[in-house]
Order: sequence, then structure tokens, then C-alpha cells
Amino acid sequence: MRLIIKEVSFSYGSFPVLHGLSMEVGDGEVVSVVGPNGSGKSTLLRCAARVLKPRRGVIYLDGKEIAALNGSELAKRLGYVPQAAAEAFPFTVLETVLMGRKPHLKWGVTKRDLAVVGEILRYMGIEQMADRCLGELSGGQRQKVLLARALAQEPEVLLLDEPTASLDIRHQLEVLELVRDLAQRDRRAVVMVMHDLNLAARFSDKLILLKDGAIFAAGRPKRVLTAESISAVYGVEAIVTDGNFGLHVLPLRPITARESAIALGAT
Repeated sequence: MRLIIKEVSFSYGSFPVLHGLSMEVGDGEVVSVVGPNGSGKSTLLRCAARVLKPRRGVIYLDGKEIAALNGSELAKRLGYVPQAAAEAFPFTVLETVLMGRKPHLKWGVTKRDLAVVGEILRYMGIEQMADRCLGELSGGQRQKVLLARALAQEPEVLLLDEPTASLDIRHQLEVLELVRDLAQRDRRAVVMVMHDLNLAARFSDKLILLKDGAIFAAGRPKRVLTAESISAVYGVEAIVTDGNFGLHVLPLRPITARESAIALGAT
């Protein structure tokens, strides 16, 4: 397995957020972490990116503990796009994507660095924007640029925290199709935090459903996204169908506290 998270726990001060989480991501696999607000999704990704240090547990990248890798080694092998990254920086698209080459730089930008970045810009369909400032771009365009910056590191693993947040439906699909293609084409392991269950089911090989900092269910989308699991985790009544267009979750209404208490009393 490319990325292994083993029995990871984390607390903000005395407040526990993650409780002994374990998961594995293989080459070419897209895994989405889903769950309600506050369930620990982004914290899990920050631990995997070594932004946060777990209180307990170990994270392995290609069999090596990430805690043992120096910053440059980690950046060459793992790309992380945080949730709040889509802000406008005072740099051009080319300058922003070139920042991703920092782990590979020695004395300055080389022809190879420019070639790698040029290839990524073409692949992402943003080559024509190379000289534009990031602040001039739409949210969807900026998200592509920030993903391109992570790709410029040439990582084996991509960690994406809500890559489609605040994007319209076209840009959501464009970004997720790029992510899936990257995983399949280059055999990269991808972990995404997602809120849209239907998009997560469509573009992911596996889902990790979190509740209160623990894994409630994990596996193929059909196994994880059931009416029962959505009720238990989100407190929402939903219809889940699996037809010609794949798995679809239709949320109907929130389940009241009284209904939850009655259901608990009946078990």
C-alpha cells in the first residue's frame, strides 16, 4: 500500500478529535473521507500531511514513517492542497505552479523544472493563463492552479481537502475528472475530503465515513452509503438508489431528536 494510517489519534488540547483511525490507500486509488462537520475529516488529512502530529499512531508512506522523512523528501512524495488554499496570491499562474518545484530546486529553476511545469499547465488546461495573476481567476480556475502546484512536486500521494468547495457544478466535475484521471494515469494514491456524497460516490474507489472522530463504515461506495448509515451518522432520512447512472443519495429530511431517542429505545 502507498499510504497506511495506523491507529491514529489526535486531540486539540484536551479535546479528542480522532480515535484510533486506520486506513490504507493503494496506487491508483481514489479514497474520499466523508462525514458531518466536526467529524475529524480535515484533521485526519492534516495528520497525514504532517501538518499536525498525532497523539498516537503511525503514518507510513511507501513503508517509511513520515515522521522520519525530512521536509524535502516528504514534499517530493506527498502533495497537500488544504481547504483554505483557494485564496488569491499576488503571483502569476506560472510563478505559483513553479513554487511546487521547490523540493527539487538546488541553485535555481532549471530547464527540467520549466518542462515539468509546462507539461502540467497543458495537462490541466491552464497553459493560456500562465501570465495571469491568481487574483484575476475564478474560484474553479484557482483550484486548478493550486492542484497544478501540488502536481509540480511530482508526488506519489495527493491529499486534497474539499477540492470542490465553493465551485459551480461544471468546475466541480472538471476538477474531479482531473483527479480521477491523475490517479489512473500516473498510479497516484489520492485521498480527498468531500461533503457531496453523490460526487464522492461517483469519483471514488472507496469511502471512509467518519462519525465523532472514528470510522463508522469503510469500503466501496455501495457498502458505505446506505439509508441506515446516513441516518446514523448525519441524522438525516434519505433514499439511496443504484441505477444506470450509479449510486445516488436523495436526502429527505432531518431526523428529530425525539425520533432518534425512540429509535435508540427500540434497539
